[in-house]
Amino acid sequence: MPAEQPRLTRQSGPAPKPGIVHLGLGAFFRAFGAIYIEDAQRKDGGDWGIVGVSLQSSRTRDQLAPQEFVYTAKELGAGQTSPRQVEIVSDVLAAKEDPEAVLSAMTDPATRIVSLTVTEKGYCHDPSTGRLNPKHPDIEADLKNLSPVSAPGYLVRALARRKAAGEPPFTVLSCDNLPDNGKLVRGVVIGLAALIDPDLAAWIEREGRFPSTMVDRIVPATKPEDIDALAAETGRFDEAPVFHEPFRQWVIEDDFVPAFGTGRRPDLGAVGVQLVNDVAPYEHMKLRMLNGTHSAIAYLGYLAGHETVADTVADSVFALFLKAVWRQEIIPSFKAPPGVDLQVYADELLARFANPAIRHRTWQIAMDGSQKLPQRILGTLKDNLSAGRPSQRLVTVVAAWMHYAGGTDLSGRPIDVRDPMVERLRSISKNTQDDAERVAAFLDVRDIFHPDLASTLKPSVTRVYQDLKIDGVQGVLRSLG
Repeated sequence: MPAEQPRLTRQSGPAPKPGIVHLGLGAFFRAFGAIYIEDAQRKDGGDWGIVGVSLQSSRTRDQLAPQEFVYTAKELGAGQTSPRQVEIVSDVLAAKEDPEAVLSAMTDPATRIVSLTVTEKGYCHDPSTGRLNPKHPDIEADLKNLSPVSAPGYLVRALARRKAAGEPPFTVLSCDNLPDNGKLVRGVVIGLAALIDPDLAAWIEREGRFPSTMVDRIVPATKPEDIDALAAETGRFDEAPVFHEPFRQWVIEDDFVPAFGTGRRPDLGAVGVQLVNDVAPYEHMKLRMLNGTHSAIAYLGYLAGHETVADTVADSVFALFLKAVWRQEIIPSFKAPPGVDLQVYADELLARFANPAIRHRTWQIAMDGSQKLPQRILGTLKDNLSAGRPSQRLVTVVAAWMHYAGGTDLSGRPIDVRDPMVERLRSISKNTQDDAERVAAFLDVRDIFHPDLASTLKPSVTRVYQDLKIDGVQGVLRSLG
């Protein structure tokens, strides 16, 4: 901390009384959901302070506690606004240090919503089926102990306490990029509860609410030089600022626990959140058009030597690839949300990706690919194959992921792969004799690929996997036209 700059402190009075517990208080939610919630509380009142929970480490708590849990959010892009001090977070708990404090916060009758951004792998599910994986090490631990480890474990144990106390359940609000995220977390929670107490599972199924959501804002990782530059700009030191693009969109299925009446949620509709009956069209639009092409950029861009999304789309070959994959392979695969022109949305996405102020690294987006691929790419491929639509560009993304996941780039240089299945994926690359055997082994990973889809994809993915080695990313993309 620079000696000449005071630490950030709370400016608006006492911390707001909590009404929300958020599991996984990372940069994304602090740059997105927390800002919407603060806007709603400022506009309409209510006790909607957020108690954040760090499930894996104490780092976020340690950064925010010395500055009274406030932080700075800074918009990046043309016409950017002044940095904003966000004060909606009341406290941050480190789950591994004090799981009882987390359960107490979730059990508090004032807590009406438990939201979460724990990434795809945090749901302890089988990505190919969406169901709870009872063999997941964290789930096995949760079944043996009253003190939880996983996000589903915390949800189930806290709901059990609320049931025993005669309190209504809280609404579980997933803010992760998963199709039918509300349905998925509902299935995971009820599945785990059924293994612990069938009566609890029945109560959750009857009384609980798990609205699906679509979240959209690009939030790059904060770098040390960003912190230094912000301190110079504001005159105050903030150890945990967040940086984000101007765009934001939050679509929520308006289905919250009715027992809380008008206090069941903040007035999010008053601050631009879209409260709808069916989130699915928005989910498909965002997951397939933004997240799907983000993953395409991550693997193909990284293998082509591009460090960031903006660097990648500045390459004309990639820009043409993106326009074509949206127009020919992704947009035809789903129904547009009401009143939305998907081609206009694609044009807006390309402009967002090209924002040079957003240093969103391809390596960062490439993390946890085994968990992301089914939702972002394989679902679109499956629908296209069923409809008889060619999908050679999406097949190319799958082949690029296999190269990346194997742990070496096209020139043989090592890649720092971050993935919950990293050892298994590296083993495939290391212990197979040729390209055809390697691709077949990747496609045999049932946690990722359904057998029918794997069988259909094998010939085309094998060809592209080989072509990438011979012609490089640029050559393969040019050949697609």
